[in-house]
Amino acid sequence: MFSKKFRNFLLFGCIAAMFAAVGYWNISPERFLDKPVAKVEDTAIDWYATNTHTLQYLPDGKVQYEMTSDKAEHLKATDVTLVTKPDLNMYRGTEFPWHVTSERGEVNPDGTQVELIDSVRIKRTDEKKRDTLITSTRMTVFPQQQYAQTEQPVRIDGAGGVSTGVGMKAYLKDSRIHLQSNVRGQYEAR
Repeated sequence: MFSKKFRNFLLFGCIAAMFAAVGYWNISPERFLDKPVAKVEDTAIDWYATNTHTLQYLPDGKVQYEMTSDKAEHLKATDVTLVTKPDLNMYRGTEFPWHVTSERGEVNPDGTQVELIDSVRIKRTDEKKRDTLITSTRMTVFPQQQYAQTEQPVRIDGAGGVSTGVGMKAYLKDSRIHLQSNVRGQYEAR
């Protein structure tokens, strides 16, 4: 009787050892490690458009701003839109818009801020046919607030002269421009 129990024990032991061996090879330790989450590349573009045209209206139906660009590319990871050759007219509900251009731009996710990069130009001709031209290498524009700012060197041509400085705050709605530092001016005497 002891030998029959021993044989059954040995038989069940062998079967258990086979299950353990199959389980060991089938369940490797790598299966329990955290699998890396698929990372979205910072420069991955999920959509793009060419020859874009955007029109924003004021509550009274007048045009607030109009923007065109050669190309727009949306970065999936940051929700930022890169624009090539942005061309923005900020009408402010008037007939005399501020015309803003640059080589490149970056528009934040909700469209309230546009970072203009390289050859930035802001120009306006007023009702008396007087031109004002502001140039810089980089500038941030807030279209809804009709405000622009930069920490870079700035040149302002207009009002019979030229002003230069480093850093600027421009309140475009009121046509007020404040240069921050190193301000220089050259004006024609009349």
